[in-house]
Amino acid sequence: MGVLSIGQVRIHSGSATQEQALQEATDILVAAGAVTPAYIDAMRQREETVSTFMGNGLAIPHGTNETKEAILASGLSVVRYDGGVDWAGEQATFVIGIAGRGDEHLEILSQIAILFSDEDDVAKLNAAQTPDELFALLSAVNEG
Repeated sequence: MGVLSIGQVRIHSGSATQEQALQEATDILVAAGAVTPAYIDAMRQREETVSTFMGNGLAIPHGTNETKEAILASGLSVVRYDGGVDWAGEQATFVIGIAGRGDEHLEILSQIAILFSDEDDVAKLNAAQTPDELFALLSAVNEG
């Protein structure tokens, strides 16, 4: 059972605020059965402590360790905002929400980090025209 399904991948032509992006990430994870709606508070807390902007247009919001009870199952949300998101002063294009049970989030994080560390891969992710194409490119993360 992968942490990502096609329904958890979206592409928006416009931009969003960081708060809107966190809300959308939470909504997707809630719909997937991965978290409770309270998870957004955990993600907000994390951003107040340290920005989850990773470089290469990627932000990976995830909850603080104190909020494990809000996580029901490991899951991902992947949203590409072609108009960008102002992420604590940085420009994020991809907002990947992560919910991980136990230590699973560390493995998920590392696989996403590897994918986004390669500029050719990032270019392909940005060029994907449909959620299906994007999902296919991300399926490497799913197989972990």
